[in-house]
Order: sequence, then structure tokens, then C-alpha cells
Amino acid sequence: MTSKAAVNRIIETLKGIYPDGLCSLQYKKDYELLFAVRLSAQCTDERVNKVTPALYARFPTLESFAEADPAEVGEYIHSCGFYNGKARDIVACAQKLVNEYGGRVPGTMEELTGLPGVGRKTANLILGDVFGQPAYVCDTHCIRITGRLGITDGSKDPLQVERQLRERIPPKESNNFCHRMVLFGRDTCTARSPKCEGCPLAKDCDTAKAARRG
Repeated sequence: MTSKAAVNRIIETLKGIYPDGLCSLQYKKDYELLFAVRLSAQCTDERVNKVTPALYARFPTLESFAEADPAEVGEYIHSCGFYNGKARDIVACAQKLVNEYGGRVPGTMEELTGLPGVGRKTANLILGDVFGQPAYVCDTHCIRITGRLGITDGSKDPLQVERQLRERIPPKESNNFCHRMVLFGRDTCTARSPKCEGCPLAKDCDTAKAARRG
């Protein structure tokens, strides 16, 4: 696996390429990010960002989501795919936030993963972006790229990857590092045709080193 020095170089290189390290999903309210992440499952952030303005205009408050008919919510998010299940989760989540949390998004892993449609990936994103806590968001980009780099052992299990990243990525770097993984995965280290030639991380990438030896 990649050395600690190489991991630090990777972190610093990514900072230079993506200095902001921001989430691609657009939102103004905490719960809007929560819902947007649910919509992004098996859908692109770009598509979600096209859908949410009309959705949030129709349902401008958390209370309006809690009172919504899931079928109508589904009409607004149809192009995101799996819209029936996502709509049900959003309405149920809004109801729980209103009824049990006074309309606020909770700030612990246990509370967040107790919400409908919220798993560890979503919870970590909320903890990092909303509450400023160390967070390791293991989406498909992060899992794929950290495995290729050798930061993790190549596991495809999100929880296993998260545990390994917690051991190797400093907490203060964690949230932005994961956002940068997403951006890098779209630009360079894509799933089907990674641009290894000229990649700024190639010198510290286990996969690139193996390709050169082969």
C-alpha cells in the first residue's frame, strides 16, 4: 500500500488542483443537502442540481415536505431514477425531522442513520459539510480511486474503506479529501478510461507503478 509520505503528497497535490474541495450538490438549507444526497443515489449530481430548484420551490419548507404526497414529490424527481422510493424516503424523513427533531437535522451518526433513506455515506457527508466534523464519505469515486492509488487495499466494501481511510487520512483533511476524490474521479481517474498518462498522482499511484513495471 502507498506510504504515509505518498499519501501526504497525494493530499497536497489534490489541494492544488481543487483548492475549494466543495460538495457538488447545491443547497441552501441543511435538510436540502440531506434530500439531495438521497436523490443522487444512482444518479449524477448534475442531474440532481437541475431537479432540486423546482422541487424546493414547490415545497419551500420542511413542513411542506412532511405534508406532501409522495406521488407529487415523485413527479418532480422522476428524472433522478428510482423516484418512487426516493420520494417516499424524502417525505418520511421530513416527517421524522419535524416530529422528532423539531425541524432540525441531527448531528450524530446514530441519529442520522436512523432517518429514512440515510446510510453512512449520507450521514458522513452531513457531519462534514453541515457540522464541520471529520467525515469520510465513501462513494463510488472514493472507493475506486483510493483502491487504485493504494491508500486502501482495494476493498469495495464502503465500511471497510471508511475504516482504512480513518487510519490513513488525517481527520482535518478527511471531508475535503473525499470531495476532491469525487472531482478527480470525474476529471481524470474515471471508472472506464482513467487518464493515467499525465496524471498528477501517477508517481504515487500503485496502479500506475504496476502498469509501468508491466
